[in-house]
Amino acid sequence: MYQPVFHLAVPVSDLQKSREFYKNTLGFSEGRSSDKWVDFDFFGHQFVIHHVEAYVPVNHFNSVDKHDVPVPHYGAVLKWDQFWDFVEHLKSHNI
Repeated sequence: MYQPVFHLAVPVSDLQKSREFYKNTLGFSEGRSSDKWVDFDFFGHQFVIHHVEAYVPVNHFNSVDKHDVPVPHYGAVLKWDQFWDFVEHLKSHNI
């Protein structure tokens, strides 16, 4: 059965530091890359970091179910066993 794949690209101010975080800490598999961007496998989807000079994140929040949710944000909807495996992975990296 065909499963559509989404692509998400986000700006980063430090490509190497971000690459190390997504690859080594979160455990995402690295795909194609250049000196300005890096692709990662994000639970079967394509997540890309793009280096942007002087990128300054702005903190915006919206109330969702009485919680302040940061905008922008992204995530994966996982099966419970995948979720708990990822939790254990993050704990092993002190996150």
